[in-house]
Amino acid sequence: MAFNADMSSGRAGLGTDLKSRLMSSRGDIFPKLIAMQKLIRARSFAVFRISGSGLPRKRALLCECESWGPGGNYSDAFVASYGDMLLSHIDDLLLPLMWNAKDDVVSCISSDFASFVSRLPASNLPFAGLAFPVRLGAVGNGYVVFGLSGSEDLSGDVIIDLHSRSCKLMIDILALTERKVTQSEALSDREIACLQLAGDGRISEEIADNLGLSVHTVNAYLGSATIKLDSVNRIQAIAKAIRLGYIN
Repeated sequence: MAFNADMSSGRAGLGTDLKSRLMSSRGDIFPKLIAMQKLIRARSFAVFRISGSGLPRKRALLCECESWGPGGNYSDAFVASYGDMLLSHIDDLLLPLMWNAKDDVVSCISSDFASFVSRLPASNLPFAGLAFPVRLGAVGNGYVVFGLSGSEDLSGDVIIDLHSRSCKLMIDILALTERKVTQSEALSDREIACLQLAGDGRISEEIADNLGLSVHTVNAYLGSATIKLDSVNRIQAIAKAIRLGYIN
């Protein structure tokens, strides 16, 4: 019942490696945000998720985490100022957004990347900033936002780097939100291996031959994985396993 050679060389450790890469707590999110914050000398950060996907009139920006710091929690003020604009923007564009503080006393610009950045009108917020839209499909859409207390002219390379990190960060948050955390709900290595091969387009007979299992056992693993992932069928289970980082 051991894995065949092609599995042992590339996927024998798949379950352990992929599961170990999933973050165990939201405490792991903040160091990444702080590193991004320091890169542009930002005063604060916030992550907003979009709720009510697919229902334009019911969608809203919900703060997932923030570090507004001195001066109070500006999540509500930020949403009041820019919420509708951000919800509209992410439907059409994935360009980063920038804005200046009230009366333009603090500015956020990018002289060498201006064509690839959308600007928001100045608001009553006491800080300038930028917001990176992340669109992951039906779920996981939102923004990673940074507030600036001093004027900055950010380079295109820095903006591209931060946008890439924002996408990875949102994937991590989505995995934390949806991942089953109790041992009884966690996928086993066999379930992960069967899902990976199914995701590669293999039918049950091929999976059974590859893993040295019976077709009945393969179907049992796929069925239990589907239940654990709270999915209605194998296809949905594969999609969810990819989103959660169990398979690729």
